[in-house]
Amino acid sequence: MSKILFIGGTGTISLACVNHAVAKGHDVSVFNRGKSGETLPEGVRQITGDLNDDTAYAQLASMGFDSICQFLAFTPGQVERDIRFFAGHTGQYLFISSASAYEKPVDSSRVTEKTPLINPHWQYSRDKAACEELITAADIPSTIVRPSHTMRHKLPNPFGDEGTFIHRLRAGKPIIVQGDGTSLWTLTKAEDFAIPFVGLLANSAAINEIFHITGDVGFTWNAIVHSLAKGMGLTAKLQHVASDALTKFDPEFEGSLLGDKSHCALFDNSKVKRIGGDFQAETDLDKILAGPVAGALARYAGPNAETDALYDRIVAWSESAGNS
Repeated sequence: MSKILFIGGTGTISLACVNHAVAKGHDVSVFNRGKSGETLPEGVRQITGDLNDDTAYAQLASMGFDSICQFLAFTPGQVERDIRFFAGHTGQYLFISSASAYEKPVDSSRVTEKTPLINPHWQYSRDKAACEELITAADIPSTIVRPSHTMRHKLPNPFGDEGTFIHRLRAGKPIIVQGDGTSLWTLTKAEDFAIPFVGLLANSAAINEIFHITGDVGFTWNAIVHSLAKGMGLTAKLQHVASDALTKFDPEFEGSLLGDKSHCALFDNSKVKRIGGDFQAETDLDKILAGPVAGALARYAGPNAETDALYDRIVAWSESAGNS
């Protein structure tokens, strides 16, 4: 049994990892603000504190965790602080990076951990890559994990908020899909991600190594939208719009579209399977999306009127340009 700390621990990915770590017999603690409303499994030690509180961080460092899993650091400054407090005080600093940092389009059919980290379109991804550089240069035993699109209860709609997506489906309005909707995208259930992730904890073979953890198959965005609609008992009408055109309507789309979702993203998981343990992620799209659909319907509070109006303008422009 190893002594594990999750910084975060109640998020989309981290809660599933906490649950599986407990099931595998680890001594698990969670440090966060304690405000998520999520239920932690029995036996987990809840440590309530502020991520920006140096006194709280110093106390964490003194507790002698075998592995510290950082799910809430997004900028180099946050990682520099982690290194300052935790170097010399843990056997493994495990940083959650992002597969969105990989260069796209990919030259080979599958992304490997050696694919360059180059994303000129998304600051979030560049920050994650910069965090990785700091970690690999520091004197701290580390493991870097790059998730791709991992889900528990949030909709993986092409872009925009899920309330507007549901509203448009129910109203029979077109759902905008980037490009022709045929680029392949990997969707991974958080529960599947957790299995090899926990296999990396306090694992000497994982020290100073980098892994991504994803499903092994890809789905077109057309198929994803139709499956989401099917799960809600509805039918989707698709409006295909070039990603470049979408960013002209709203520059905020650039990061997630041009930097990520407009490209095929299939991954070679052989490294994490070799070191973290073999796993088989769900391959049935309807089953993958069942949890997110149920969660989104339970949360539904109507559309964002401004976003819905923007989508109407995009659809009208696209139809006038002869797109379908």
